[in-house]
Amino acid sequence: MVPFAGYMMPVHYTGIVHEHHAVRNTAGIFDVSHMGEFIIKGKNAESFLQYMTINDVAGLKPGQAQYSAMCMEGGGIIDDLLIYRYSDRFMIVVNAANIQKDFKWLEKNLMDGVVLKDVSDEINLIALQGPESRRILQEIMPSDVSMLPFYHCIEDKYEDNNILIARTGYTGELGFEIYGNLNVIPKIWDALMEVGKEHGIVPAGLGARDTLRLEMKYCLYGNDFDESTNPFEAGLGWITKLGKGNFIGRKALMKKKEQISRRLVCFEMMERAIPRHGYPIFLGNKKNGEVTSGSQSPSLNKGIGLGFINHPHTKVGTILEVEIRGQKKSAIIVKPPFYKNGTANI
Repeated sequence: MVPFAGYMMPVHYTGIVHEHHAVRNTAGIFDVSHMGEFIIKGKNAESFLQYMTINDVAGLKPGQAQYSAMCMEGGGIIDDLLIYRYSDRFMIVVNAANIQKDFKWLEKNLMDGVVLKDVSDEINLIALQGPESRRILQEIMPSDVSMLPFYHCIEDKYEDNNILIARTGYTGELGFEIYGNLNVIPKIWDALMEVGKEHGIVPAGLGARDTLRLEMKYCLYGNDFDESTNPFEAGLGWITKLGKGNFIGRKALMKKKEQISRRLVCFEMMERAIPRHGYPIFLGNKKNGEVTSGSQSPSLNKGIGLGFINHPHTKVGTILEVEIRGQKKSAIIVKPPFYKNGTANI
């Protein structure tokens, strides 16, 4: 157990590698109740979120989810987040370490006709992830989850408690995230663990969560980007909808899109070595970047990492060197994701 964003969190239960392989091959269950949730409703809720976030909220229908981010006026990323659209409101899910900062930012820019509420302390969240997750979840849920598409969600009840079941996750595998109150989420956890026994389910901690997301190039706020990073540098141009109309940071991002001096890249070690956050990256004798996330990949059995590299040396196939404990080790830029057999879209 370690302190994490004000919570005590498990790094692992049985072991990081064991939990990682379970999620890739059968199923793992994560307690991610530390995440923050805000409810946004009112006649101008959509317009407000359209102005506050960089993706196009107007295209979101009830029962759909969207990955997005909030930026400062200068284009730096305040946080990345998920938006869920209900029939009468939105829920946004933010990183645990940024709950207060994000809420104050939204509050500062609040429009008339919008009600904003922090429900982080009322909502608990578990993530069931892995190829067997759909089969396991269906055994305990009254609704049919078998046809729920990727990045869609349904409201349901479990023992008379309202819950939200979302086909989302942070692992690259088929999976679901289940939101509910403190009365119901522990019961769902226990029920999933019980019916999941014959399907190979294991509880999983922060360590496996990190290796799984890294293999997919899913970025971690505070490691891979922050307020000093803009979405184009971080590889988040695909969620940055400059054509949707005005939003905070749009003017700055229109300029930055044409002036990118560095990019976040994926690299694999060519020698036995494990890159870690903060390690310098060299091109020849010149420092050219820095590792933002790194680990031994349990799926690939080699060291992998993310790091910012200065232009024009960001192309796939470029040979780099990572300085690890005073020794330079060879690495090569590769096309993401590192792990290409994920079941998330099945």
